[in-house]
Amino acid sequence: MLDIISNCIIFAVSLINLNMENQNKGAGLSTANQFLKLIIEGKTFDWKEQYILGKQVRELGSAPEESKTFLAIEKPWVDEHIGDDDKVDLARPGIEQFYFKRLLLLTINGQTYKWYEQYITGIEVRKLAGIVADEKLFLAIEKPWEDEHIADETKVDLARPGIEHFYSKKEGPKKVTITINQNPFEVVPGVHTVADLKAIGGVPLAYDLDQVINGKLTPLKDDGKVDIYGGEQFIGHVKDGSSS
Repeated sequence: MLDIISNCIIFAVSLINLNMENQNKGAGLSTANQFLKLIIEGKTFDWKEQYILGKQVRELGSAPEESKTFLAIEKPWVDEHIGDDDKVDLARPGIEQFYFKRLLLLTINGQTYKWYEQYITGIEVRKLAGIVADEKLFLAIEKPWEDEHIADETKVDLARPGIEHFYSKKEGPKKVTITINQNPFEVVPGVHTVADLKAIGGVPLAYDLDQVINGKLTPLKDDGKVDIYGGEQFIGHVKDGSSS
């Protein structure tokens, strides 16, 4: 009878131990040496403590100097940035997985910036350097090729060889075309003086300047002004009292 009771007790203890072992495996715990497992950059490591600091993860995984440590979180949640002094509980269910985001450098208008993603968009470059909306953004391309215009939604791969160089420049005012004595000229739209129009078209100041409106010549005063929208036609001629 005693043997039967002893065997029952041993069997019960074995079941309890087996159950504890299964629970520990779910938390990444190795019952043989009481190690907790973690994964860094795809490689599995053993850890004796329940908690691990961010700097210990970096040391264990030989993190690149210029990098940030992240803890992988199940989607759709965002992965967690782990600072050097942040603690992570390795005894939680599952095995914690860490990875490093490498530092990438870029320059914007001659100033160096750091970025931790492989890609950067035009709008992110603008925010990084405080580039205003009325400036166009360009990526410098090795000559003789033309520099690339970068729209807000354009993605640029910063992991390519070398450092990407961005720059911005203000767009000049849009120009429109007018004709003076049948010759085309590009001018900024808006109000122009008659004297300015004469200078643009090479018409002597002593000459008259007429504007063609609905197929007819309309004389302009020497001290007058014209609102230019584009497509206007002008004729300059000597002050002989006639227009042709």
